[in-house]
Amino acid sequence: MIGAILAFSLTAVAGREAITMPEVGGLDKSLSISQLVFFRNVIGLGVILLLLSFHYLRKGQVTLKSRYLKLHIGRNITHFLGQWCWFYGLAILPLAQVFAIEFTVPIWTAIFAGFLLKERLTPARIVALVLGFAGVLLILRPGYTTIEWASWVVLFSAIFYSLSHTLTKRISGYDGALTILLYMHLIQLPLALLLVIFDFAWPQGIVWVYVVLTAIAAMSAHYCMAKALSYSDAMVVMPMDFLRLPLIALVGYLFYQEQIDLWLFAGAFMMLLGNMLSLKESAKADS
Repeated sequence: MIGAILAFSLTAVAGREAITMPEVGGLDKSLSISQLVFFRNVIGLGVILLLLSFHYLRKGQVTLKSRYLKLHIGRNITHFLGQWCWFYGLAILPLAQVFAIEFTVPIWTAIFAGFLLKERLTPARIVALVLGFAGVLLILRPGYTTIEWASWVVLFSAIFYSLSHTLTKRISGYDGALTILLYMHLIQLPLALLLVIFDFAWPQGIVWVYVVLTAIAAMSAHYCMAKALSYSDAMVVMPMDFLRLPLIALVGYLFYQEQIDLWLFAGAFMMLLGNMLSLKESAKADS
C-alpha cells in the first residue's frame, strides 16, 4: 500500500512538471494535457504488450477476447475524460485540493452502482453519501470562498472515474486484469491521437523523464493498489489510501509553496468516515 501511495503522488508531481515546464531560451518545453495523455498511453501500451508476452511465455496462452466490448468502450471513454480533467486540475490547483476532491470517487461510484448495477442503497450507504457530500462542501465552501473553475473540472474527473470504476466492476467478473488494461490502452490511444494530431510535439529534454515517470508511476499505483486489496481487506486498505493527502500536501508545501488548508483536511476526514461506513456495510452484506 505504501507503494501505491508513493506512486500516485509521483504521478501527480511528474504529470504537473510535464505540463507546466517553464520556457527555456524562449522555447516552450511543456506538453499540453492531451499530449501528455497520448504519450502516457503509448508507453503504457508498450508495457502491457511486454507483460502479455511474458505471460504467454509462462502460460503458453493469452485470452484477449472480451464479451463486453461495448462496456470496455464506455469504461475507457469515461476514464479518458477523467484523467484529462485530473491533469487539468493538477496544472492549476494545489496538489492536496486535487487529491481531496478525487476522494469523492467512492461517493459517485455508490450512486452509479445503484443505477447501473442495481446495487441497493441502504440507509447506511445513504448516510455515507451525506457525509461525503458534506466533506465536499467543507473543501469547496461555496458562498465563503470563490470556487475556481478547475475545482469543478476535478469534480467532474471524479465523476468520470467513478463511472469507469462502476463499469470495471461489471467487466472484471469475466475479463482478466491484463485484458482490461490492454483494451484500456487500445481504446484510449486513438482518443488521445485525435486530440494531438493537429498539435503534435515530441517531449523535449527532461520532459521525457517526466512523461515516462507519469506513465510508469500511474500503472504501478494501480498495480500496487490491486495487490494491497488482494492481501488485505478494503476496510484496512482504503483508510491507508487517505494518507496520500497529507503526503501530497507536504510535497506541495515544500516544493510549490502551497499553503496547507485545514478545511481541506476536515472535508477529507468527513469523506473518509463516509467511505468507512460504506465499506463496513459492504462487509456485512458479503458475510
